[in-house]
Amino acid sequence: MAIQKFEDIIGWQKAQDLAVTIYFVFKESRDYGFKDQICRAAVSVSNNIAEGFDRSTDADFARFIYMAIGSCSEIKSMLYLSIRLNYLESDIAKNLIEQANEISKILRGLLKSLELNNSKRNRS
Repeated sequence: MAIQKFEDIIGWQKAQDLAVTIYFVFKESRDYGFKDQICRAAVSVSNNIAEGFDRSTDADFARFIYMAIGSCSEIKSMLYLSIRLNYLESDIAKNLIEQANEISKILRGLLKSLELNNSKRNRS
């Protein structure tokens, strides 16, 4: 069964959850530049999935999925920095890093599925 709307994509759902958590965890941060950057990266993951889903080709969708994966990496990098800057306790940051890793894995699986669909269409 094909996905009918982006809201059904597990990676999008988990990315939304991560963004909400990031916003909550950093809401009291006084380093506004840091907070703005990590929050923007967190929102970017689900937004890229949504935007890519409604593009006209699987290749366009894949491009946006790659951008979402890149945003996951940006979040992880900033979380490592948050540990070094003592903005977050290590266990909290590492839990968020694991969530970002899980989202990246899900999105890589989605990319493989898109590639498989394209190869099937090309053989037909």
